[in-house]
Amino acid sequence: MIGDLNLRFEMNSIELFAGGGGLALATSMSGFSHSFMVEWDSDSAGTLYHNSTLLRLSSDPGKTIFNGDVRKVDFSSYSGKVDLLSGGPPCQPFSLGGKAQAFNDNRDMFPEAVRALSEIKPRAFIFENVRGLLRKSFARYFNYIILQLTYPEIARLDNQSWEDHLSILEKHHTSNAFYEGLKYNVVFRLVNAADYGVPQKRERVFIVGFRNDVKGDWSFPEPTHSKEALDYDKYCTGDYWKRHGIPVPENMKSTSPLLFVSEKKPWVTIRDVLRDLPDPQSKENKVANHRYQPGAKVYPGHTGSYMDEPSKTIKAGAHGVPGGENMMLLDDGTARYYTVREAARIQTFPDDYMFPCSWTESMRQIGNAVPVLLGSVVAKSVYNTLKNDRH
Repeated sequence: MIGDLNLRFEMNSIELFAGGGGLALATSMSGFSHSFMVEWDSDSAGTLYHNSTLLRLSSDPGKTIFNGDVRKVDFSSYSGKVDLLSGGPPCQPFSLGGKAQAFNDNRDMFPEAVRALSEIKPRAFIFENVRGLLRKSFARYFNYIILQLTYPEIARLDNQSWEDHLSILEKHHTSNAFYEGLKYNVVFRLVNAADYGVPQKRERVFIVGFRNDVKGDWSFPEPTHSKEALDYDKYCTGDYWKRHGIPVPENMKSTSPLLFVSEKKPWVTIRDVLRDLPDPQSKENKVANHRYQPGAKVYPGHTGSYMDEPSKTIKAGAHGVPGGENMMLLDDGTARYYTVREAARIQTFPDDYMFPCSWTESMRQIGNAVPVLLGSVVAKSVYNTLKNDRH
């Protein structure tokens, strides 16, 4: 079993299923430093190593980043010494684009997340996953996940089915028996990243829990942006077009006074976030990770994202992404694939966060990542709750 303890910072974290580092970067930007990170894929681990300074590791990358199977990691040396456990358990078992086998899929890593939780006993945790986790057909298993995260020390026996274990957890949860074991107060929410300033329509489930002894008053951060505000800027005031110095398109001119003023900020669009990047085909282009990728085509069912809307959900694929989510429609009506830097910006990675691999592999990592801005909104709120609990 593998694990290393080197805790030097006031507020520390452990990251599971780190991928290309979206949630890990979000937590580091929110005040946490990483004591240990786990990622089985070697290319993704390479990206973590390459960006180790931004990720705020508590020791050198060779000791902090474990490139291997989480099932081989013994977390017991961290027991009670970690503030936050975070990660995105592999989503393929629940993805709407996959076979959706859930508990019958050996890629379901929620059992390992629960085991890590029981061994580390952090003050709080943040787990993120695809919206397919809330699919009606998974409702019972999702309830099982929540109860396991609530009582991680009530472990499933080797010869016990998950249904029998669920029954035990339900009986325990509804009884009046006094419980002295490890317990978390758990909440979850389905959110759209665009509602928090991410230039992408990306729905994800966040599951957040606080250890029972944490005296917090936490709720999920409220949305800050809205489609209505963007529509108001386009159709009523025209401020959106003025900001970009372009004439109002004929199909964007309002013929109705029905739109209302929103108290929130406008959704962020592709044009907003990419406006200062050069054409990737120009000779003046010196931007890292901003290389032109040829071959984009538009056909029925395979359309790109409009420049003046948030992007469609960037997906973990390359040319084969079925809905054309990884390409954009330009003003002249043509389409092209996002460059790695454009996709990274849409996922709100900073420009100094590098992806030192091929376009295909980079797009896979970016498509699997948590939008950094969305992750930091959640992580910062958790950080503040934990900080206040110390006083």
